[in-house]
Amino acid sequence: MRRLRRLIMNEHKQPQKIINRIQRIWPHFKGGQKMLWLSMTATVIAAFSEPLIPALLKPLLDQGFQAERFNLWFIPIILIFLFGVRGLAVYIGQYGLTIFTNNGLLNLRLEMFEKLLYSELQLFKNQSSSELTNTLVYEVLNGATMLGGATIGLIKDIFTLVALVGFLCYLDWKLTMIVLIMFPAVALVMKILSKRLFRLTKESQKATDKLAYVVEENTLAHQDIRLQGGQSDQRNRFQKLSQELKRLSIKSTMSSSAMTPITQLLAAITLSAVISIALIQSETAGQSVGSFVSFITAMLMLLAPIKHLSEIANPITRGLAALERGIDLIEKTATESCGSYVKERALGQISYQNVSFLYQGSELPAVRNFTFEINPGQKIALVGTSGSGKSTLINLLPRFINSTIGSIQLDGTELQEWDIKCLRNQIAIVSQHVVMLNGSIADNISLGKVSDEQKIMESLQNADMKSFIERLPEGIHTQVGHNAMQLSGGQRQRLSIARAFYKDSPILILDEATSALDSESENAIRDSIARLMADRTTLVIAHRLTTIQNSDLIIVMDKGDMVETGTHTSLLENNGLYAKLYTIGFNK
Repeated sequence: MRRLRRLIMNEHKQPQKIINRIQRIWPHFKGGQKMLWLSMTATVIAAFSEPLIPALLKPLLDQGFQAERFNLWFIPIILIFLFGVRGLAVYIGQYGLTIFTNNGLLNLRLEMFEKLLYSELQLFKNQSSSELTNTLVYEVLNGATMLGGATIGLIKDIFTLVALVGFLCYLDWKLTMIVLIMFPAVALVMKILSKRLFRLTKESQKATDKLAYVVEENTLAHQDIRLQGGQSDQRNRFQKLSQELKRLSIKSTMSSSAMTPITQLLAAITLSAVISIALIQSETAGQSVGSFVSFITAMLMLLAPIKHLSEIANPITRGLAALERGIDLIEKTATESCGSYVKERALGQISYQNVSFLYQGSELPAVRNFTFEINPGQKIALVGTSGSGKSTLINLLPRFINSTIGSIQLDGTELQEWDIKCLRNQIAIVSQHVVMLNGSIADNISLGKVSDEQKIMESLQNADMKSFIERLPEGIHTQVGHNAMQLSGGQRQRLSIARAFYKDSPILILDEATSALDSESENAIRDSIARLMADRTTLVIAHRLTTIQNSDLIIVMDKGDMVETGTHTSLLENNGLYAKLYTIGFNK
């Protein structure tokens, strides 16, 4: 009894939960709400036209074969008019729903994409790009489509039931009471199975994300996988996840499909009881054939909306789960904290004071108690083995990560107090990982800035790329494609250098800026790098000493600590870690 009471209480709570979930989604579907009301109105009109069909059977059967008492053209004219009105109402309902759904989907996607652009960068560590893509592009589309269609269907079926039940009550209210007994049983079945469907839908979403991530990894690492002969392992990995998704899909379909036969069985029991009682009544009360057939027809017409209602839990559950995933991205993802300090062009004075940073899940800090001053225009090099903390220090400056302990200042102002857009406008980065957008060369160089073709050409010339660009049929308007993969690594790196020239920021970060270039190419753009570094505060990470030997100061790092500082010559004379790295071929 306790379990039954708890189940009944939970089932009474469930509609409120669904309403709350819909209320959560509703504000994000801004605009086009008039079209929704138009669609709902048209749907209600179509629903209320349903009882007119069995209603026409009564006079047709009772009087239709008595030519003197019945207009021969009455029924055909009414039927044509009735189906014309219903067809128009259905068309308007679908049109209004499509407008509303697509307007809402557009607004929701824009909100989600804006959140991606301004979210804390931790989001991209917690979720893979395939997860985010799946949510933003596919999940919300499927969710909006399923939920919109299911909502209109729900409204139509409910009002159809109301109209038909009202007509049945008009014909024989006693028999109608028997029909109504079926509704609570159907509702109970829907509630129980919908809870299971919601759980399975959530599990299916996670399984889909994992499967998409495997595809993403194998797309990005296709060369390494082939080189290592890892196709078989990756196939097994994909197959295992696919089988898990298949298992969940089958369970979901079984839960959803169970509603229909159960509902039909309940309907058949009810129909049998009604027919038996109606036949008994016809013998005693002298019920007309028209009334009997009209009642049975209307009752049979109840089966379709009841069947639809029994199936409505699946699309509503899936639609809500998919849309809520997008809403979670909007509401639960923190936006980057942003100060208000704005400066058109920084001097380039950088100060690290007792800075430490600990990555989540790590026991040892990546940077520990780092203290250092960098004056405007200085060229500072960071060297050390992998994992020594060089990249962490660099990433702290544009606030890609935030220091756990300590203070970092630019021109005497804490980084957190700077307006984030203004702060990053002061910094240009040329990285070993070159990323180009799918657009023209000009768009990639002027990224985030107003495009100036003359300045673009000057930047390309400074990066030793002008002659190559001029040989292209469309010049700077040539489309580079996905991450400019049709260009060589050196050409893509030069485009990255040209982008830094175009940005013209007072602070420059060179993170293995020549790693993709051979020695000949590196020598060719050495003057370009020198021009790029001129009159800028520059931080350089490099394994090739050709770009750091002339630095004002070299900082040697090991396991997060600053272990040596000095010029190239003085550090060699100290015979410490730097000299050891140099000796074992650090400059190769």
